[in-house]
Amino acid sequence: MSTTHWNWPDGAKLALSIVVNVEEGSEYSVAKGDPFPEPVDELGVVIKKPLRMHGNESNYQYGIKEGARRIVKLLDDHDIRATWTAAAQSLEAAPELGRIIQSRGDEACSHGYRWIHQFRLKEDEERAFIRRAAESIEVTTGTRPVGWLSRYLHTEHTRRLLQEEGYLYHMDDYSADTPFWDAVPGSEQPMVIVPYALDSNDMKMWVSPAYTPDMWLKYACDTFDVMLAEAQTAEQPRMMSLGLHLRIIGRPGRIWALQQFFEHVRQASGVWITTRRAIAEQFAAAVPQESAA
Repeated sequence: MSTTHWNWPDGAKLALSIVVNVEEGSEYSVAKGDPFPEPVDELGVVIKKPLRMHGNESNYQYGIKEGARRIVKLLDDHDIRATWTAAAQSLEAAPELGRIIQSRGDEACSHGYRWIHQFRLKEDEERAFIRRAAESIEVTTGTRPVGWLSRYLHTEHTRRLLQEEGYLYHMDDYSADTPFWDAVPGSEQPMVIVPYALDSNDMKMWVSPAYTPDMWLKYACDTFDVMLAEAQTAEQPRMMSLGLHLRIIGRPGRIWALQQFFEHVRQASGVWITTRRAIAEQFAAAVPQESAA
């Protein structure tokens, strides 16, 4: 671990990263020629035959039609810059959302071209997949992405391919509460890793129906409080990630929990609420690459 002493801007000790996943319209679909429909669904229904699930397709579209506007309103109300981890195809289908990301000054981080199993791709296929996503997101948001989040799993080539394509950071990591440099297999240069978090992710309200919004809110607030308290006494600053989904937290029965979390956060001081790109850039400027060793 690096012994370099550094801080976030203005002496902040905790960086808060709000991550809004945009996947709706990029999921597996028989209508798009996929061999099976998307198995992730509000009810946990899994169909392994090549049948079209019209209901689940509309369930995903709820995120674009209704959930997005609720989340954007809260971000606006609380003056919060977010990172939108976007599957490029989703923004192609909802260009108005790409324009909103651009107009707010938010960051669009690449979540791949489609929300598919990237780990099944061969190296040349994965390179083309990464490049196509970047080119598409640059068109829909006006800015080429510099960060990457895979769907579930990535390959042993992913980091090197991202580095070759000019990416600044990778976020497929859950091992720390602060950014760090890490080695890139096949490359002599390390890469900035901006870790993500699954424990506070709203997806848990889909995969575990008994996990209610009030439970999610308490967990998110408790995480924030503990991390802020630790950050005030730690030698190194901390970072908290909060993962959201348009079709999940954007529901009427859940959006109130995000509102209360933002209200809770805004009562604290010493917190830098920003994009993952800004976090990666600040870290890279403050901590020498030699710390990757």
